Amino acid sequence: MKKRSSTIKRKTKETDISLKLVIDGTGKSKIDYPIPFLSHMFTLFAKHGLFDIALTATGDIDVDIHHLFEDTGICLGEAFAKALGNKKQIERYGHAIIPMDESLSDVKAAIDISGRPHLTYKVKFEPEVLLAKFKKENINLVLDPEMLREFFESFVYKAAISLHIDLIRGKNTHHKIESLFKAFGVALSKACKINPQKKGIPSTKGVL
Repeated sequence: MKKRSSTIKRKTKETDISLKLVIDGTGKSKIDYPIPFLSHMFTLFAKHGLFDIALTATGDIDVDIHHLFEDTGICLGEAFAKALGNKKQIERYGHAIIPMDESLSDVKAAIDISGRPHLTYKVKFEPEVLLAKFKKENINLVLDPEMLREFFESFVYKAAISLHIDLIRGKNTHHKIESLFKAFGVALSKACKINPQKKGIPSTKGVL
């Protein structure tokens, strides 16, 4: 079977992003991102979702994290929408509950390419100060729950999926965010999986 893949490029006055995605991958990633913590999160997403991802991104992070993180969500969502193609024989639904030491994330992802994207987001954590590289200088940025919501909302609307994310519990902010990205990857991987028992598009409407 031909591997489902896509390439997305997005360049604005605020960001410059190139993304290559293989849904049917092995979890390999090559991430060139100016915020090491988020680079680590994308690496975890690829590893546990078994997606192959090559991501290169720059942006106006001297302003704040918003533009780059939101546009990354846009590109990732577009990449999945494009790579999924006609959606024939996909499982469509995926779910994962992932612990990270004391943290526990419950992520429900449903592929529903019907023009009805939706995000339910119940996540709380203390703002996390992130080290970033802007030009040749190290700067500090802040990641908070609403900024993370912006990433997932951008992904959802471009991928046209329904995504429910609940952070059940946890103490360490790093662990909380890490459990979210791992669960997101596992749930999405299940939803994208091809099921040979299914015939055509998995919808009684006959279209997604």
